[in-house]
Amino acid sequence: MNRVIAAFDVDAQKTFTPLCPDELPVPGGDEIVDELNTNAALARFRIGSRDAHPDNARWIADDPADVFSPVEGDNIDVRWPRHAMMGTRGFELLDGLPHPITGYDFMVSKGLDVDCHPYGACYHDLGDTRSTGVIEFLESRGVTTVIVGGLALDYCVATTVMQLRAAGFEVILNLAASRGIAEASVEKALTDMREAGVLFASDSREVKGLLA
Repeated sequence: MNRVIAAFDVDAQKTFTPLCPDELPVPGGDEIVDELNTNAALARFRIGSRDAHPDNARWIADDPADVFSPVEGDNIDVRWPRHAMMGTRGFELLDGLPHPITGYDFMVSKGLDVDCHPYGACYHDLGDTRSTGVIEFLESRGVTTVIVGGLALDYCVATTVMQLRAAGFEVILNLAASRGIAEASVEKALTDMREAGVLFASDSREVKGLLA
């Protein structure tokens, strides 16, 4: 197979790591940088996404008891702890990753509006109808294969992977470049992705093997 490869760093931000314990810390979320950089070294293009939320977003749960409670809106579903607020430390990409604009071939900023909280990086809405432009970018460059890693595996990573598969790309998920929130939701996400034809690699060495 004559592959044109892109690497996709999904929401590799400090907000999803123990560096920001009061936001949405994913265990080990700050340990994925080397694997993400190795993914990129295998690719012609490097793509990124980041949550970019306003301070007055309607889905914010300032009371921990409200987390996961439903919230009304076409493009929001449940309440989450305050995270990835623009201009805060949590909004920043992990140390060791490129500059979010000049270091990537394409960067998606998502969740900019008070009434939108998308998970996947390919669409701004929950119905997958308003493109962020990343699929069109990949198609215009002739990309066939996307190596994915990021945070969190069971939410934004899985949703992005499924969107890429629906668009027809071969997708390789580097598990060492990803971390998840909860065992049950990670297992469900892995099952869904496997059934969609996603290829799994335990680390970047196995990614290389799949590309050989």
